[in-house]
Amino acid sequence: MSLVKTWSTPVSVEEKRLFPCNLCGGLRFKPSLSCEGFSYVRCVSCGLVQMNPQPLAEETQRRYGQDYLAYELANEESFLNLQLLALKDAGFDDLERDLPVTIPRVLDIGCAIGSLLAKLRERGWETTGVEISGPQAEYCRLKRQLDVRNLPLEENHFPAGSFNVILASHLIEHLNDPADLVREVHRILVPGGHFLVTTPNIAGFQARLFRDRWRSAIFDHIYLFSVKTLSRLLREQGFVIEKTSTWGGLAAGTAPRAIKRVFDKAANRFNFGDVMIVRWRKEKNSGHGFN
Repeated sequence: MSLVKTWSTPVSVEEKRLFPCNLCGGLRFKPSLSCEGFSYVRCVSCGLVQMNPQPLAEETQRRYGQDYLAYELANEESFLNLQLLALKDAGFDDLERDLPVTIPRVLDIGCAIGSLLAKLRERGWETTGVEISGPQAEYCRLKRQLDVRNLPLEENHFPAGSFNVILASHLIEHLNDPADLVREVHRILVPGGHFLVTTPNIAGFQARLFRDRWRSAIFDHIYLFSVKTLSRLLREQGFVIEKTSTWGGLAAGTAPRAIKRVFDKAANRFNFGDVMIVRWRKEKNSGHGFN
């Protein structure tokens, strides 16, 4: 059986360094996944699966160039539909209806070519994006007239309490320092604001079944989270969990359609899916923001 992994930049030789675990600060790791040209370890203390030693931040940021723009453009419709379905699973429509502001402000971190931001703008949101891929950020600005910043989140220096909702879809697994991003998200969210994170689920059925051949075990993913490890990361930075949903019981082509449908429904119902979206809330006594 042939499995197609998620698209990634080609494996290359990069400068690497051993870092303490981003979740617990531990320095003891055991082998986890051995892929072609790279590998993952699991933190002995907290269980977070990660590349370690890992490439330096300047190395990883060089990966996201013209090839990623072509990839996003070729898959724009399907990617947007998946994002909208994920938001629906996370209760975004109810969240949107209940926001106590007339024009809510949303930040999409890793917004790619801006498809979701454009859709939210049509729905009345004031939209801002962050995208470190220069070609994609330029596409957003020139083709869609979106406010998209071409710097890592922390370097934009948004004022505290700037946004009602912050989105990060298939982003957190690419970062060298997820905890730093979460801290900054907490700072720039309005008290009571929401943070929605979408990422592959290392504890899902497919990851357990395919292991080294799992489609999300790719060169560009530095961290592979489970609901448990992601929840610990967000809670330790001051967030309260609101809703978790997963999807993807079996990858397309790995089983007959009838069997895949059964697994997909079960994955969504019992949260063992291949991808997860988790909705978080910043507590209202966490700081100051706009109303």
